[in-house]
Amino acid sequence: MSALRDSFGRFGARLGPGAGGFFVWWGTALASWLPASWRAVFGLARERLLLARDGDALQLRVQTLDGLRDLGRVPWPAGAEADDPLSRLLAPSVAELPRWVLLPAGAGLRRRVLLPAAAGDRLRDVMAFEIDRQTPFPADAVYFDARVLERRGDGQIQAELVAVPKATLDTVLAGLGAPAATLTGVDIGDENSLPLQVNLLPMERRRRVADPSRRWNWILAALILSALAAGLWQILDNRRAAAQAFEREVSARADDARRVAQQRQQLLDLVEGAAFLERSRAGRPTAIAVIDDLSRRLPDGTYLEKLSMEGGKLQLIGFSTEVPQLVQHLEGSKLWHSSALAGAVQQDPRTGRDRFTLTADLAIAADPAKPAAAEPGDADAQPAR
Repeated sequence: MSALRDSFGRFGARLGPGAGGFFVWWGTALASWLPASWRAVFGLARERLLLARDGDALQLRVQTLDGLRDLGRVPWPAGAEADDPLSRLLAPSVAELPRWVLLPAGAGLRRRVLLPAAAGDRLRDVMAFEIDRQTPFPADAVYFDARVLERRGDGQIQAELVAVPKATLDTVLAGLGAPAATLTGVDIGDENSLPLQVNLLPMERRRRVADPSRRWNWILAALILSALAAGLWQILDNRRAAAQAFEREVSARADDARRVAQQRQQLLDLVEGAAFLERSRAGRPTAIAVIDDLSRRLPDGTYLEKLSMEGGKLQLIGFSTEVPQLVQHLEGSKLWHSSALAGAVQQDPRTGRDRFTLTADLAIAADPAKPAAAEPGDADAQPAR
């Protein structure tokens, strides 16, 4: 069988029973639509050189998808010749074709056998068990092959067993001489001397012919893998570029978010600071209230040189003729507490009064929300009444 038929047959066997025959038919039909030059390029031409003995001559014909073409007749080669005479007689394009011996129809025995469809993909192995029942020869006395004639709708196939006695074929091959070593197969003709498309030549004696489609298969496989790798690389590069663009966008937005967060935190700090300051101001007595209360409590003969309100402390510096009684006069105020003299009391020779320094803690109002009337600060007082 041809390389094309073998390839499609093996592929079909992997798919399921009966698929091999369909792919052989499909490949043959597809190849018939292509020009002859294209068929040769893609290995679909299925051309072969047929050698048939006609008396003392060798009939040469070329079989293609379009039919048989006679080349002529040459003398039957002598068996003792060591070289290949056909290589000298034929053009290189014809001499390089796969060579097949075509036996006459009467040289073999043909039997039709009905088999399950599943046997179609391993037809030759199945037919090896049918030789003893379908022919008068034992299995080791014949060369055989099989072909599918019909695939029936009831799940069975009509197959044909073709067998040739080994003695008959060995005689033909021995008489062929040197060209016998160049044979790819042996076919047998039907009633019209047309090849049956079987191969009776044992596998070990067949000349290995390079499958033209194998090179193209490797080239196409390499192209497919290259295109697949390029596509995957392009997808990866697109994803990488998209990831980098997304990262840049996220980074830019993160910077904006950080700036907004910093500004928001600064605003919150300002608001909280202002609120704290407002609460602090609202919780402490005002300078006017403190001065008013002091003017009411300080005795006559006392005046202040300095009055300061800072950090919750009230400090009074001044002159008085009643320094020991000042703390007593200042007690009981709602604006301060813990009044006490600080430092030594010194007499001023110019005024004849004692110089004093007095401190107290400003009272915190119970309602911190009470509005403050004025800023705390230093104030100079006039002599008390």
